[in-house]
Amino acid sequence: MRQAFALKGAVGLVTGAGSGIGAALARALAERGTALALVDRDAAGLDATIGAVERAGGSVSRHLLDLADADAILALPEAVEARFGRLDLLVNNAGVALGGRFAETDLDDFEWLMDVNFRAVVRMTHAFLPLLSRAPAAQIANISSLYGLIAPPGQTAYAASKFAVRGFSEALRHEYAGTHLGVTLVHPGGVATGIARNARHPRGLDAAAAEQARIAFERFLRLSPDIAAAEIVRGIERRAPRVIVGRDAKQVAFLQRLMPVGYWAPLARITGQKR
Repeated sequence: MRQAFALKGAVGLVTGAGSGIGAALARALAERGTALALVDRDAAGLDATIGAVERAGGSVSRHLLDLADADAILALPEAVEARFGRLDLLVNNAGVALGGRFAETDLDDFEWLMDVNFRAVVRMTHAFLPLLSRAPAAQIANISSLYGLIAPPGQTAYAASKFAVRGFSEALRHEYAGTHLGVTLVHPGGVATGIARNARHPRGLDAAAAEQARIAFERFLRLSPDIAAAEIVRGIERRAPRVIVGRDAKQVAFLQRLMPVGYWAPLARITGQKR
């Protein structure tokens, strides 16, 4: 069994650090003495998080980029190494959402979501493996979702990306079993972030219907990002292979194990969603 992962004095990188779980993770890690490279495409949100980290006395570097940009990801390790000399912890947190049934979905939007939610996780991990391999102890934390455990209608793109993160992370963990590099896979439930507000919808959907879909989605987003981040950080410290965050995610994960094929019928009745 690996020893606990020491966050004090470590260097970590968090994507999607400008808001939501990413911002909360940055604050929680800084409080534990982790120096941070913070990545986001939202300049204002990123600066707000950096300000909070600096006020807490943390060491931080700013990296403004779009994770759909593969070339920008390739250039990132050199920038992080120049600032900190190493990397011990990689947190692939950034994510976007795309609502609507598959037949209504534009494939360009599907590809955009896969670029951010899945391909960026793969590219970031591949780009930073050389740095992580030089650390005495290293950890990767990949944020999947409750929708990496179940796949509701209307979430074909999002569920596909989060199941892909799950499969990638589990295979990677098996490849590095018994080494200094651990992999933590995280499945958060409904966390109160801006993901529903910022989601894309089918291009033919009118504004009123899009707003109705947003409201319906947001009513399931209840858990505080700070509470979610605290659970994730504890999982990283334990080098846990899997962390399920939130009561809703734990309950649904149990139901999925009981009914691996038929779970959606009772969930549709409970949530009032269409089958």
